[in-house]
Amino acid sequence: MSAVIAITNQKGGVGKTTTSCALLAGLHQMGRRVLGVDLDPQGSLGFCLGLDIDNCATVYDVMKGVRPIRETIVPSECGDILPSNILLSAAELEFNRPGREFLLKTALTEVQDDYDYIIVDTPPALNVLTVNAYVVADGLIIPMAPEILSLLGVAQIRETIDTVRRCYNSRLKVLGILLNKYNQRFTLNREVLDMAGQIAAQLDTTVFQAKIRTSVSVAEAPAHGESVLSYAPGSKPAADFRALIDEIVQQLPVPR
Repeated sequence: MSAVIAITNQKGGVGKTTTSCALLAGLHQMGRRVLGVDLDPQGSLGFCLGLDIDNCATVYDVMKGVRPIRETIVPSECGDILPSNILLSAAELEFNRPGREFLLKTALTEVQDDYDYIIVDTPPALNVLTVNAYVVADGLIIPMAPEILSLLGVAQIRETIDTVRRCYNSRLKVLGILLNKYNQRFTLNREVLDMAGQIAAQLDTTVFQAKIRTSVSVAEAPAHGESVLSYAPGSKPAADFRALIDEIVQQLPVPR
């Protein structure tokens, strides 16, 4: 049985997809069987890993029940991917029947034993897609940039987490808050770290010890269809992501 991790923050531009790509690449390099699920209609996860997201079946087809999940999963250099594209933006209107919160969980049931870890990249919104990710997840990782508006996005997630725990998934836990684009020399970064710790306490979690330092290699990697771990394995962000993966594996170990 796989461990399912959702990467979530309703604020955009905080590094959710970058984090998802890095976790997939790092776990894959460790020999773990991994599946990435893209729940963002922008399709960034598949695009960043070199997939042709406009000409393939997607998670939207799977959740609608018109395409088997095994026929939709696409291999990549970082493991398997269940891709997305702009068609998924219709989900809020189309997925309106009772039980819509369990569409992803039902779909993944067929393949969960095939993987050690499933990483779900969520949209920058608290909508039916995000709730589907929370319902199937064992743990959440909340990336944030070291800026005040990013903190607001984290604080507003709490109500959704509490609702999902109460109604759909009592085992859901927050693995930690992850600081991206971090530079400890900047005063604002240090202040945001302190405030993130306070919010983490409210979510019954902590800020990850690993903090992802800023580097141009993080921005360049998607243009090459790669994760920063394969594009710039010697970079500071790559080292930071490997440290993050060690923390995650300690929290959510899976049998080998």
